[in-house]
Amino acid sequence: MNLLPDALSRLKWCRESIRYGSKKCIFSANVFILNILYPCYNVNRHQSEKTYEVMNMYKPFGRILYGGDYNPNQWPKEVWEQDMAHFKDARINSATINVFSWAKIQPSEEEYSFGELDEIVQMLSKENYDIVLATSTGAMPAWMYKKYPEVGRVDYQGRRHKFGQRHNACPNSPVFQKYAKAMAEQLAKRYGSNPHVTCWHISNEYGGECYCENCEKAFRVWLKKKYSTIEAVNKAWNLEFWGHTVYDFDEIVLPNALGDGMENGTDTAFAGLSVDYRRFMSDSMLENFKMERDAVRPYVKDVPITTNLMGTYKFLDYFKWAKEMDIVSWDNYPSYNTPWSFTAMSHDLMRGLKDAPFMLMEQTPSQQNWQPYNSLKKPGQMRAQSLQTVAHGADTVQFFQLRRSVGGCEKFHGAVIGHVGHNNTRVFREVKQLGEELERLGTSILGSANKADVGIIFDWDNYWALEYTSGPTEDLTYVNQIHQYYQYFYNKNIGVNMIPVDADFSKYKIVVAPVLYMVKEGMKEALTEFVKNGGILITTFMSGLVNESDNVHLGGYPGPLRELAGIWVEEIDALAPEQTNTVIFSDGTKVTCDLLCDLMHLEGAECLASYEENFYAGMPAIARNQFGKGCTYYLGTNMNQEGIAKVLDLATQSAGVMPVIDEQTELEVTCRKTENCTYYFVFNFKEQVLALPECFADCMDLLTGETVHAGKKLKQYDAYLFAVTV
Repeated sequence: MNLLPDALSRLKWCRESIRYGSKKCIFSANVFILNILYPCYNVNRHQSEKTYEVMNMYKPFGRILYGGDYNPNQWPKEVWEQDMAHFKDARINSATINVFSWAKIQPSEEEYSFGELDEIVQMLSKENYDIVLATSTGAMPAWMYKKYPEVGRVDYQGRRHKFGQRHNACPNSPVFQKYAKAMAEQLAKRYGSNPHVTCWHISNEYGGECYCENCEKAFRVWLKKKYSTIEAVNKAWNLEFWGHTVYDFDEIVLPNALGDGMENGTDTAFAGLSVDYRRFMSDSMLENFKMERDAVRPYVKDVPITTNLMGTYKFLDYFKWAKEMDIVSWDNYPSYNTPWSFTAMSHDLMRGLKDAPFMLMEQTPSQQNWQPYNSLKKPGQMRAQSLQTVAHGADTVQFFQLRRSVGGCEKFHGAVIGHVGHNNTRVFREVKQLGEELERLGTSILGSANKADVGIIFDWDNYWALEYTSGPTEDLTYVNQIHQYYQYFYNKNIGVNMIPVDADFSKYKIVVAPVLYMVKEGMKEALTEFVKNGGILITTFMSGLVNESDNVHLGGYPGPLRELAGIWVEEIDALAPEQTNTVIFSDGTKVTCDLLCDLMHLEGAECLASYEENFYAGMPAIARNQFGKGCTYYLGTNMNQEGIAKVLDLATQSAGVMPVIDEQTELEVTCRKTENCTYYFVFNFKEQVLALPECFADCMDLLTGETVHAGKKLKQYDAYLFAVTV
């Protein structure tokens, strides 16, 4: 097959059609040559064709955004010129600006000063940057506190805060809302027509809580809308307990340390009340986001609007937030000992919020400053971490920050340009290497999808309610339980989607729902239909216990899931940290369990494993129940990874769920797909040297353009990308 004439004609079309600032799919000439003229090795051996057509998919950006937070307003203008030269050398093509500039551009109530920001935008536009323009409302100016002190938040202990910090505005303050909306609109009017402003960044890292009088009044309004009557509130929160019956919405007080909250916010006398307040506070901040978004939107019709999320952050219901965002963006800051599987899970969660590619808005090029132990990223680690992000669905790689600040609490946070002020540093060289590789990769991967046969449910209502529960153990945490199950699939290189409780379960062969404590209306029916039609459900102890108001489902645990699981849990034993039990499987395999042990009775299910110790020795610990065309696995205790793997091996084999490649390997292998091509990312995150799987022998690495031969050994943080024809 003669590819050259066709490739040259298409290359000419590409060159003629590329226009900077276009929101449509555009492809650079060098990447076209890479994708058309270089062969793809067929890993799965289903096709002999060694070329593929580039898929014409919608992409919000015309290239992989590579850059990050930039604050030239903190520096003299001669530094700006130096930065432009250094950033160009590193192939940086985007900058996030104006994140915390409210005080600078609005020095008083009636005055705006855009002169410096105009210069920054003009400079970046001249250099052909993609500008991510923030609305600057993440921290208020001092004049607002001085004139309107009620804008300050009241904390859990009931103390009103003064000027300082950030995320410092009461979300229900009419004063804050007035000026934040006006600021967003002023910025949009001024810069909305600039084609280089390719993304709008509302506020910054929304979070925290407020317990002020404005919030109390707004909470009562929110409750009236949700429940209609005070009788419904009493029933939902079971206020007969402790004689807390209320007869008017004005009698409802906030669940902080002065009310029904306990232990610095980790416990509560009425979980129904506290969970509702979490919902309300998440909704309140979401209304702030929507307010600014709607102020910007009339001036930026076809430009995506986002705000930066924070992974498994507890206080906001990100699935609800994602419905209001054009694209999800998030800030990735693992600690020195965060498992790579946890970072991968967080990426998959951010991708799962909209089931679409996302933006990496922030990461550090090397060192963080705010964690207890801020280790340097070792040579190759930043590159591997960045590419892992892309592998799991990111279409951008952005840093905080591009130049290290001279003062303030983040002055020792890593940056592309350090305090030394030049580019002759290890960090800069690594940033440049990655920039060159991403530039070489071009646009071919933008908009590609991560497909999976496994869905893991992540639900913020469950997150809140489970961790408010008084008993049976204080050591039970939601995210750790989710990660235990995700880790199995990660280790097996089986793709996973993180999904909400109202997802379309029919897309998956397996749905995993660890500690599904709160089963809300409609969930029983959806899960039953999924299993009945042939799906496999995996759930665990502390599932099916309460409704959306944290009131127990009567009739025996696990409540609405009892028939589906084919078991009845009579009691739940809590094991102290020094206590364990043993689970013995039918083939004689023994594994350790801890934390909680369900004392269950079979009601149609078969026993896969039993307890070996304590007074409930011999009782079922693990059960499987055939239901319709599918089945449910119920894990009644917290087993080690060997025990979890033993059960999930049975489930994946039964469902026909396969890893992304046939070969077993300790390398991470993750793939993204277009209509006609699959991109395989291969990483070594282990300390030991590992062999490249044979299926990738003689494949070309798209990052370097080099062919990788059989027997290649990967050292820690090595990363490769291979394209495969479908």
